[in-house]
Amino acid sequence: MKKCSLVVCLVLLLTLLLPVRVRGAELPLDSESALLMEKETGQVLYAKNEHKALEPASVTKVMTLLLVMEAIDSHVISYDDVVTASAYATSMGGSQVYLKEGEQMTVHDLLKAVCVASGNDAAVALAEYVGGSADIFVEKMNRRAQELGMNDTHFVNCTGLPADGHVTSAYDIALMSRELILRHPDIRQFTTIWMDSLRNGAFGLSNTNKLIRFYDGATGLKTGSTDSALYCLSATAERDGMELIASIMKGPTSNQRFEDAKTLLNYGFSTYALYTAQPDEALPPVTVSLGTRETVQPVIGGDSRLLVQKAQLPALTKTVTLRDGVKAPVAEGDVLGEMTVSDGDRVLASIPLTAGESVSRMGWNDLFTRFLRMALMSA
Repeated sequence: MKKCSLVVCLVLLLTLLLPVRVRGAELPLDSESALLMEKETGQVLYAKNEHKALEPASVTKVMTLLLVMEAIDSHVISYDDVVTASAYATSMGGSQVYLKEGEQMTVHDLLKAVCVASGNDAAVALAEYVGGSADIFVEKMNRRAQELGMNDTHFVNCTGLPADGHVTSAYDIALMSRELILRHPDIRQFTTIWMDSLRNGAFGLSNTNKLIRFYDGATGLKTGSTDSALYCLSATAERDGMELIASIMKGPTSNQRFEDAKTLLNYGFSTYALYTAQPDEALPPVTVSLGTRETVQPVIGGDSRLLVQKAQLPALTKTVTLRDGVKAPVAEGDVLGEMTVSDGDRVLASIPLTAGESVSRMGWNDLFTRFLRMALMSA
C-alpha cells in the first residue's frame, strides 16, 4: 500500500466522529420542536424545527449542572462542600426546596434538589458558589454555550425563570445534554432518583421527570415548564449500550412532552444500534527497518464506534489495509494503515490503524550487534 497521509487519515476519522444527520421517518409529534441525538457519536437521528429559538424553562438547568459538574470533576469544588444560601437564592419563585437565608446544604444535596425537584433556589445557590455571583455564573454559561456550538442560545439566568432574551433550541439542548452525560456520567446518581428526601428526611423529593419511573432505561435528564415556554424536556435513556437524548420544546401539555420523548426514544432504539468495528482477525505486525525492534504492532487509532441502522448490521464488511513496512523511528500513533467499514459498495467509515508503541532508530552499536548476531547465526 502507498504511504497513508496522516492528514488524510485524520480527516477520515473526523468524518466518522462529526455529528451527521441521519434521515429518519416522519414521527407524530405535537411539540413545537424536537430532536433526537445519539450520545457517543453526536449523530442527529430526527429533528423538527431544531434551530427554532424558544424559551427552555428549567431545561436551562442542564447548563447549570454541566458547569457545576465540571467544577467538581476538576476538583475546584467537591460534593461535600457546604454552601450557605444567600438572600437572593432564597428569593427565587417557581419550583424550590424552600431554602432559608443562611441555611447550609452540601453541594451533593443541592445537586439532588436541582435534578429531582428542579429547585430554583438550589440552582442559584450552586451558581453563586461556583461563579462567585449569579451574574458571573451566567456569563460562564453563555461562554460555555459558545464553546459547545450552541448558536441558538442566550442565557439570562441559571434557572430558566421567564426573562426577555432567554432562549435556546432543541438542537442546543441536545448539545449541552450530551456534554453533561458524556463527560460527567456521575450526574446519573442524581438524575435517576425517583423519590428521595433532604434535611434528614424532613423534606420529600419526587422527580419531575416521570420517565424515570415509567420508561425502560431512562437515565435523566431535566424537565421545564412555564406559562410562556409551555412544556419542555431533555430526556435521556440507555439500552444495549446506546444512550439517546430526546429534546422537546413547547409541548402543549405535560403529558404530551413525555409522550413525544417516548416516541423519539422508541424510534431510536428500534431503528439504530451502536456498532463497534473490530478487525475480523488479529492485526499482523508491520516490519520496521533500521529499528531497535524489527516490527511494530498496529492498533485501532481512535473511536471505532459507528451508529448504524439495525437492518444494516448483517451486511457490514471490514477491510484492513496495512503498509508493507516502515522505517525507524516510529512514534506511537503514527499511521500504519486503515480499516474500512462498508455496507455493500458504500463506505461508512475509514478508521486509522496506528502504531501501538514507539520504535527508535538503531544506533551504530545496535547495528554492529545485529550484524554480529546475523553473522554468527549464518556461520
